[in-house]
Amino acid sequence: MNILLIGSGGREHAFAWKIKQSDLCSQLFIAPGNAGTSSLGTNVAIATTDFESLAALCVEQNIGIVLVGPEEPLVKGIYDFFKNRKDTQKIGVIGPSQAAAQLEGSKAFAKAFMHRHQVPTAAYQEFTVDNYAKGIDYIKGHALPIVLKADGLAAGKGVIICQNHLEALSEYELMIHRAKFGEAGKRVVVEEFLTGIELSVFVLTDGENYVLLPEAKDYKRIGIGDTGLNTGGMGAVSPVPFADDAFLQKVKERIIEPTLAGLKKDKLVYKGFIFFGLMNNEGEPGVIEYNCRMGDPETEAVMPRIKNDLVQLLIATSQQRLNEIVIETDERSVATVVAVSGGYPGDYEKGKVILGLGGNILEDSIVFQCGTKHEEEHIVTNGGRVLTVTSFGNTIAEAAEQSNYMLEQLYFDDIYFRTDIGYEFR
Repeated sequence: MNILLIGSGGREHAFAWKIKQSDLCSQLFIAPGNAGTSSLGTNVAIATTDFESLAALCVEQNIGIVLVGPEEPLVKGIYDFFKNRKDTQKIGVIGPSQAAAQLEGSKAFAKAFMHRHQVPTAAYQEFTVDNYAKGIDYIKGHALPIVLKADGLAAGKGVIICQNHLEALSEYELMIHRAKFGEAGKRVVVEEFLTGIELSVFVLTDGENYVLLPEAKDYKRIGIGDTGLNTGGMGAVSPVPFADDAFLQKVKERIIEPTLAGLKKDKLVYKGFIFFGLMNNEGEPGVIEYNCRMGDPETEAVMPRIKNDLVQLLIATSQQRLNEIVIETDERSVATVVAVSGGYPGDYEKGKVILGLGGNILEDSIVFQCGTKHEEEHIVTNGGRVLTVTSFGNTIAEAAEQSNYMLEQLYFDDIYFRTDIGYEFR
């Protein structure tokens, strides 16, 4: 079977690495891909939201499965686009319909969905320019800290945790009246701050059945000890030590199964990954957010732990046969550490030559490329997050130490990575 993978980050490199191990994959195409994915398949210079060109490629190359990595094409309706065309409607698209993708595309939609289907989450209210004054009163009377979320997609930057009311009111005004997050922030969700420890839980669903994938915990802050600005993710670990069988059973019963039942009840077509961003408050799980795809860098930690053939999983998803699948998991710990460009998540330079990629990679370590491209005979930086290294170990500490060691063997000008990923579990 020929497969098209859509996206260009570390998540897509990890998917490509896993797909390439399958005997069921004849040819792999990645649109647009990066320098790392080019060694695993054929990169095609098509934007992730150029649906016409992606469909034409699928017809031309006899594609059987399309795996959509990032959220933007899903929220913009790539599933519906393919299913509404005669020449592509039989292709298995792994991802939700546009209506179901609102679980990530609209914070207000997701909160209303959770409320309607009794999925535990933080109390909230939503506001626009039309009821702006009510929002001011609501914020003034709200307990601290208080969370403000841009309703739409804001490249992972649309969530602000405010420690005082003045800051909250200022951010509220910036979002609605000054378009701090553009169209995404014209509607603002104001919600209570959930206390506890965050983790990410992932399922793959075919619309009727689901399989639970290994969980992970990611690290968003740029600085050691979870300090500084939020990023797209500086690393991840899996498994999460506190996510034992008892806790995960609560997640299944209270969150996963009510969510899937709600999708069916609301007639929302969903064949793909669901990412549950959760808070563990003294053993009680609650939902912070839904994502309609796998996370990054969590995918780089989760995929290596899955022993199953990924292509077999994708085919079973498209054919609604996930009830036949049992997920097999590597019981070792993994730690994924991300190397970023100097200045990230603020301004940074691109085009820095990366050295060491052709060197010796330790057994039980994998290098995934995120923001890279070929430039003449070199691989150079092409984004804020540049590389990730995932390593196995008997413990999280051992895995993290090996990933840090491997990153010390790689170099580009102004490279930076956190050396404390998984610190609370070491």
